[in-house]
Amino acid sequence: MPPAMTDLLDIWAAHSPLAGHAPDQITVDFLLPTGIYIQMDVPREATIQHIKLLLWKQAQTFPLFPALGEMESHMFECVNQAAVHEELEDETRRLCDVRPFLPVLKLVTRNCGRAERLLDSKIGVLIGKGLHELDAINDQEVKDFRCKMLRISEERMQQVQMMTCTEWLQACFSPQLEPAAGTAIMDGVNDRPSDLKVIIHFDQSQVRVCYPLYPNPVLSCAQYIRTCLQAKEPPRLTLVHTSAVKAIFDKEISAIGAVVSRKSSNPPLPLPPKRRVPTVGPIFNECVQVRAGLFHGTELLCKPAVSSESSRRSDHTWKDSTLEFDISVCDLPRMTRLCIAIYAVMDKVKKQKSTKNPHINKYQTIPWVNTMVFDYKGQLKTGDIILHCWSSFPDELEEMLNPIGTVQTNPYTENATELHIHFLEYSSHSIIFPPFDKGRGGKKFHIELKEIMDRDPLSQLCENEKDLIWTLRHDCHENFPQSLPKLLLSVKWSKHEDMAQLQALLQIWPKLSPRAALELLDFNYPDQYVREYAVRCLRDMSDEELSQYLLQLVQVLRYEPYYDCALTHFLLERAQGNRRIGHFLFWHLRSEIHMPAVSVQFSLILEAYCRGSIPHIEVLKKQVEALSKLKSVNELIKLGTIKNARSKTKEAMLTKEAMMTCLRQSGYSETLSDLHSPLNPNVLLSGINVEKCRYMDSKMKPLWIVYNNKLLGGDTLGIIFKNGDDLRQDMLTLQILRLMDLLWKEANLDLRIVPYGCLATGDRAGLIEVVSSADTIANIQLTSSNVAAAAAFNKDALLNWLKERNSGDDLDRAIEEFTLSCAGYCVATYVLGIGDRHSDNIMVRSTGQLFHIDFGHILGNFKSKFGIKRERVPFILTHDFIHVIQQGKTGYTEKFGSFRQYCEEAYLILRKNGNLFITLFALMLTAGLPELTSVKDIQYLKDSLALGKTDDEALKQFRQKFDEALRESWTTKVNWMAHNVAKDNRS
Repeated sequence: MPPAMTDLLDIWAAHSPLAGHAPDQITVDFLLPTGIYIQMDVPREATIQHIKLLLWKQAQTFPLFPALGEMESHMFECVNQAAVHEELEDETRRLCDVRPFLPVLKLVTRNCGRAERLLDSKIGVLIGKGLHELDAINDQEVKDFRCKMLRISEERMQQVQMMTCTEWLQACFSPQLEPAAGTAIMDGVNDRPSDLKVIIHFDQSQVRVCYPLYPNPVLSCAQYIRTCLQAKEPPRLTLVHTSAVKAIFDKEISAIGAVVSRKSSNPPLPLPPKRRVPTVGPIFNECVQVRAGLFHGTELLCKPAVSSESSRRSDHTWKDSTLEFDISVCDLPRMTRLCIAIYAVMDKVKKQKSTKNPHINKYQTIPWVNTMVFDYKGQLKTGDIILHCWSSFPDELEEMLNPIGTVQTNPYTENATELHIHFLEYSSHSIIFPPFDKGRGGKKFHIELKEIMDRDPLSQLCENEKDLIWTLRHDCHENFPQSLPKLLLSVKWSKHEDMAQLQALLQIWPKLSPRAALELLDFNYPDQYVREYAVRCLRDMSDEELSQYLLQLVQVLRYEPYYDCALTHFLLERAQGNRRIGHFLFWHLRSEIHMPAVSVQFSLILEAYCRGSIPHIEVLKKQVEALSKLKSVNELIKLGTIKNARSKTKEAMLTKEAMMTCLRQSGYSETLSDLHSPLNPNVLLSGINVEKCRYMDSKMKPLWIVYNNKLLGGDTLGIIFKNGDDLRQDMLTLQILRLMDLLWKEANLDLRIVPYGCLATGDRAGLIEVVSSADTIANIQLTSSNVAAAAAFNKDALLNWLKERNSGDDLDRAIEEFTLSCAGYCVATYVLGIGDRHSDNIMVRSTGQLFHIDFGHILGNFKSKFGIKRERVPFILTHDFIHVIQQGKTGYTEKFGSFRQYCEEAYLILRKNGNLFITLFALMLTAGLPELTSVKDIQYLKDSLALGKTDDEALKQFRQKFDEALRESWTTKVNWMAHNVAKDNRS
């Protein structure tokens, strides 16, 4: 519960009767190590350091004060909201942000190694999980991984200490360059190179300088410069004195030295694990069985094993039932996973009447769990182990098992079914999976092989074709290196001879392009050597390209069975070498730390990143604190609107004025000022413009926060904070739009896409960038007519809106911007199956760029009413859009012909990269995120891209869809009219 909520039981609420005598004071009990108890009122928003000073002054009047010694040798301890002891090493935090479970602070004597303990405390607060929780995990793999990462991180920080200021700048803040920036930017009208009009800020003054762009290769490659010029906006540069940069460098090196140069002589002891009574979860009255299978990826290695039935009421045992598999131990692949499902046999009890899964007609699936057969050291597991099962179970899984599910045990052990299993011992010595052994197969050539390799990469292989590919694997290596995924699908993973042959081939296989190598991180390729090969290929990625695919690479970590893997090392290395990558790696991991299946894994990676990027901790910590404050404001508004709906009294109303009052409080204004934007770490949010802030009138009451920016000459920046909405699908869609934009630009087709920033930051929470100088089609239409019903029929409204904001050559540019961007979004929304397109979900900038927002329905998952889908057109192309494209002229014009050509060219470019799009969505499927993507969704993408067809067939299909959109444009207009009327009625 956030501190701003006025719940009577929330002692940290500003006006809670439990807070103390004054609204800004709270009564706190202090327990001193001398046995003295002191109670006093302290400011709610005071820092821990200030509170300690107040306590020290008060303690002087109590007995045994001299026995306390030095104030700096003590720190506070409390019980936090998770009911866990927390040491408050970081004394810059405010009491209202710490929010102890009860207002009780215990003063304790510090141990040695304060710098290290302070670092641990900051990391715990930053990642949202105290490091004592990781200390308490009784798992050797966790301990080994943390020790290894600690050593690597210290080595990394020692290397940074040895850097010069220039080396540090290049390593931590490498410039963002445009991938395809070899040509000068033209002005778009007279086809001449653009002039670079730069606004330079220096020492609070502005100097305008006109500078030609094309002769300067450094400036022409900078992403920021090119983005500004394409948007017809002058770049704003800040001239910084070298001494200021040197001061930042010295500060960061000092922060590293405070920790790295000293070792803790008395590290804190881990908290003992909680004692729990063993349980087998829910009590079943039915007969219960266990089904188990051995999988390599999604390939079932042999027939599943099924236990006998157990009909006891609580503790089910199968002591006389050994599960045997028809495969030799020597033939088990290194990444074999044992998948187990427990189910009640429904033949002997009442069957369920309706279900989609045919297995459930006979069985009721209850818990499931997976575990690796070999541990992280490559040793075959033996002896007794306890697995805590997961309760959710996806539909329509073959053999009732879940091979793509996590191999982590359920951390919520109290309510989880507990499964005890025993791995047999085959010898007195440990069985270790053999290391790489060289092998060599025969070499032949067949014309049929070329035919298979030239086929669509997404086509299925029959068993005969797999046998042929495997037989001619050396021909594949020499003549078809891009065929590696097909070869891997042809390996018989249940034969150790084939595995040895493949390992030998991987050592000499040419590197794939990074984009092609992404496919090898899918769940179809679980082999350790394959995934290490894929990561070797990814190392050729530039920082910009890695940023493009970082979302999928983080999600694929979910499928990695061991913490210490090549992908984890790769991401940490690149993130610690480039702070922008580190920023987004942090947030992609931090936003899902609440998910039990990845909580430990992502916490370990976050801890490793923080230890290897000590100077970045304070920057990220400021962002985490700011988001916490925004969440408090959002909860305040939600509570106020609920009370307003119930009582209608002025006392219960918490409106915009209450929000502004909250934002003006020092604790909020300081935390929310001077921080790097989580959406873009290159943007500094200097201070909130409280008067322009508001909340939006939708269910979750998103906050519309406006920032002043001293570097933009008085301009403002807007961000939307959402709390209660899952932004992951919007984030995924915008990432794909950004990729489409990149692919088009690589083919010299710039369609002026606006992939605005969107970032999930927590459990159903995140930020969205506000695009400046833009308005929705609905508002543009409504402002042109006093009658909502007539607004959608006014085809001149959009063109007139652009004319009001542009004239002469600027208007020609704006119409060209509109034409290009409209073509880009027509193709993108068609390929991605983006639905729920109405006049409130499409916006236009004053410069002419059209763009779409709100991607809650993609890949054909459209809204429906009475069983009928509401989407009637393949993409939105209304009469007023066509009117702008044709510059207000009637009939088929040359301008519209160019627009149609843009669409067709853009579509063919996406088709050529169809496998890349399929791979990116498949990787999200690998991560086990059914709410974001599914097999059905990927099939929709295949169909929209017409994969498997020739270019002529695909282009014919697209032209038919284009003509369909034209025919239905009037129907779309009527639908938009109905939307405007409904919107007008609501307001």
